[in-house]
Amino acid sequence: MYRLFISCFFIVTSLLSQTGEWQTYYEKSQFKQTPSYDQTIEYCKKLAAASQMIHFTSFGISPQGRELPLLIIDKNGNTSAEQVRRTANVVLLIQAGIHSGEIDGKDAGLMLIRDMIIRNIDVNLLDHVTILFMPIFNVDGHERSGPYNRINQNGPEEMGWRTTAQNYNLNRDYLKADAPEMKAWLKLYNEWLPEFFIDCHVTNGADYQYVVTFDMDQTGLISDNLLEWTKMDYLQPLKQNMHRLGYPIIEYVSFKEWGNPRSGMSGGPSKPRFSTGYTPLHNRPGLLIETHMLKDYKTRVDGTYHMLKETLKILDGQYLKLKEEIVKADAFTRSPQFREAPYTLTYRELNDSSMIDFNGVKYSVEKSDLSGGDWYRFSEDTLTFKVPFYNSYGPDKTALLPDAYIIPLEWTAIIERLDLHGIEYKRLKENRKITVKTYRFSNVKWKQEPYENHHTLTFDKHHIEEDYVYPAGSVVIPMNQRRSKIIAHLLEPDGPGSLLFWGFFDSIFERKEYAENYVMEEYARLMLTSDENLKKEFETKIHSDSTFAADPNAILDWFYKKSPYWDDRINLYPVGKIYDADVVESLLN
Repeated sequence: MYRLFISCFFIVTSLLSQTGEWQTYYEKSQFKQTPSYDQTIEYCKKLAAASQMIHFTSFGISPQGRELPLLIIDKNGNTSAEQVRRTANVVLLIQAGIHSGEIDGKDAGLMLIRDMIIRNIDVNLLDHVTILFMPIFNVDGHERSGPYNRINQNGPEEMGWRTTAQNYNLNRDYLKADAPEMKAWLKLYNEWLPEFFIDCHVTNGADYQYVVTFDMDQTGLISDNLLEWTKMDYLQPLKQNMHRLGYPIIEYVSFKEWGNPRSGMSGGPSKPRFSTGYTPLHNRPGLLIETHMLKDYKTRVDGTYHMLKETLKILDGQYLKLKEEIVKADAFTRSPQFREAPYTLTYRELNDSSMIDFNGVKYSVEKSDLSGGDWYRFSEDTLTFKVPFYNSYGPDKTALLPDAYIIPLEWTAIIERLDLHGIEYKRLKENRKITVKTYRFSNVKWKQEPYENHHTLTFDKHHIEEDYVYPAGSVVIPMNQRRSKIIAHLLEPDGPGSLLFWGFFDSIFERKEYAENYVMEEYARLMLTSDENLKKEFETKIHSDSTFAADPNAILDWFYKKSPYWDDRINLYPVGKIYDADVVESLLN
């Protein structure tokens, strides 16, 4: 009798799961709408209440006071990183709604979790994978919802806004970590260190046949062995499986000439301000899903659903190998061998391309009688044609990494960033005079318009060596740690998202002391009479630079800069580089 009761219970549960009882808001709307924040939270909690395999929690608070929701899906009911690390599982972090108008990942993820746990469809995909699912990352932007938020996008009927309540684009914030949401994300990421990451988006751009495009490091941000795994063990079967399902995929469509398909596609590595540039620096593969904005909402959500599910299949089969390759990559990044060759901070495109088939649509180019520009008019007729794909890149700016960096204790905002990224360091117990290499800057220029709440800068630099007394409490950052790539991108000035680039060190470029002209009139004469070389240098300057010779203030300022009163720390980078392993060891002990 008991067995009959249990059988009937599971039959009834299964039938209920196929009806409106477990339909998502998106499905109930006939695939036209996406749920609000409150409706999303309600459904997440409902899933968690139905199964011990699903745990609902939050990982932070937004500026407007909303919780940042997180679902933890684990077949064994584990709910913490510590518990999962005791198993052989890999952790997959799926992020939706970082641009909350591009919300396909939320509805696809909720359906996939429901199908596996409630409907018992392919629940075996969780045998060796634990999922962290963020249904909405940019929660405040999600609630700035309306029908006019993305002019290029075909559905849902209303969608959220691209940026946060503080107008940050979170997908430019991974390295500098300004936004409270990103600070919470980094804490979660460094606690769990997921072996694989997926970021769900919707693209802009031209018209073409593909429902789903993707981006993933195939250049070398990640270690070589993981690059091989990415290409052969992940992307190769993913492409085959998606094609079999009727969703052929291609690399993120970025044309050499904006909007012009025949100009060819450009690939290349992401900068670490983006998710797909950040996670590879941790030696963890990161996938960007970009569905095509002109496809209807259901088609896009279905495409995202299949990308998530096919990734789960690959990870479940590859979990041991992926973990092994990550262990190897982390060990290499810690090793002195990693620092033997100059480390590549930026890449340049090589004049090399391959011809690929591109599943596009027929289009014409007309001269607009309104704007006067080229008007690309895409038709509904499909057309496959050959385009060049430029996906060959080589090193551009590099840096020889030290055995350790050292930062004076007063640079608290920089040290806070180290903490956010989980970087290991030790503080000096006493004042120490240390020989370091660093940089002196010149020709510093700031962008006029702000970018992500900063005025970024360009500069020239040259290397210097100095002996400097670092006070007790200064931070010594050894490079024999797996986060050494993150450290390099934060602290090497040429890094495309370095803290210097973002303006965190702007005060070093500010002049704080001046000399009155009447004082310098007398002092300059003393300098000339006491230094014959200075006198010759001045005379050469006067005769070669007529503008200088006609400017009394410039002349007196020239002498001031040559005097011992001039600030010798101006334009000097306060981050030191130590290239002596024995010295580093003594500082750490």
